[in-house]
Amino acid sequence: MQAHYASRITALSESITLAISTLARELKSQGKDILSFSAGEPDFDTPQVVKDAAIQAINEGFTKYTAVAGIPELLNAISVKLKRDNNLEYSTKEIIVNSGAKHSLFNVFQALIEKDDEVIIPSPYWVTYPELVTFSGGKNIFIQTTQENNFKITKEQLKAAITPKTKMLVLTTPSNPTGMVYSRAELEEIAEILKDTNIWLLSDEIYEKLVYDGTFVSPASLSQDMLERTITVNGLSKAVAMTGWRMGYVASKDQKLCRLINALQGHSTSNINSITQKAAITGLNGSADKEIEIMRQAFKERRDFACERFNTIKGLKASKPDGAFYLFVHCAEISKDSMQFCKNLLEYAGVAVVPGIGFGMDGYFRFSFATDLNSIDKGIQRIKDYCENL
Repeated sequence: MQAHYASRITALSESITLAISTLARELKSQGKDILSFSAGEPDFDTPQVVKDAAIQAINEGFTKYTAVAGIPELLNAISVKLKRDNNLEYSTKEIIVNSGAKHSLFNVFQALIEKDDEVIIPSPYWVTYPELVTFSGGKNIFIQTTQENNFKITKEQLKAAITPKTKMLVLTTPSNPTGMVYSRAELEEIAEILKDTNIWLLSDEIYEKLVYDGTFVSPASLSQDMLERTITVNGLSKAVAMTGWRMGYVASKDQKLCRLINALQGHSTSNINSITQKAAITGLNGSADKEIEIMRQAFKERRDFACERFNTIKGLKASKPDGAFYLFVHCAEISKDSMQFCKNLLEYAGVAVVPGIGFGMDGYFRFSFATDLNSIDKGIQRIKDYCENL
């Protein structure tokens, strides 16, 4: 038999971040001394109050199917959270719970993007955005940012990128991989440009709770116009250290869009697992806020330490991120080929980082500081030794 595969699936590329993390784990399992800074995953355990809620759900037999969009108590907890934290009014009919924010994004792109629709994505970007646009039949329109401008798009760049085919702008604040955070004034400039258009704004807010400088502002909170055009995507993976629990959500004032996503999800994954739903309520209602703040403070300390250390290495330059838990380090003075740089670093120094080319910007690498200070110190020392002995 000669197999023929769907073009939409063969067009997809493997996630570079997952590929590097997998390779690092394989080398480590072979007994090699590998320090990995490739994964976007907190090293903190899920807060005990969240785990206790899951254990209680299991003990009470809450292990059956639920409504596709999520149980009423969870949808209400998300609605209350959005009002409390972001000054956003969403009814439970305007929220859909998904198996992680990546699943949320997949559903949104599938529901809205079709052949030849243009999606504007600032670069550097999270590796999955362009892949999902391509899978949906859309066309990626990248806006190249610069380190000098803190990796943020300008209003002039956005105006120039918009065409009659523009369907959506994807905005991530805080950003993966750069950690930059858009200010209220910067978001208002974007809102002014989008006004009187039919362009959706997809706001990925998964790192919302991990901000160290400045203030997080949800774009949908800026005006009624922005509330109606913004699709807010968030979850608990990063902020509450619940990566493996797989809980994300979509909030949109367009109830028809929510119904369409509900239908798609009903024929694919159905509801997310029932136990996670019960645990997520505790992650959202403030019960874990103390643990979240402890984690945020630790990340801030690690950020400051790592950024200072990197900037002592000749040929490397790291901007201090406002949020998330990544440094996007400029390495073009040593090698403009970030893939080769990272492969050599892994082979000769035993350090795993992610090449910038995977995020749409060569000559950089992403370093996750979501690990302990001792490992960060050892890892950066290895990188320094490698760079200085080339």
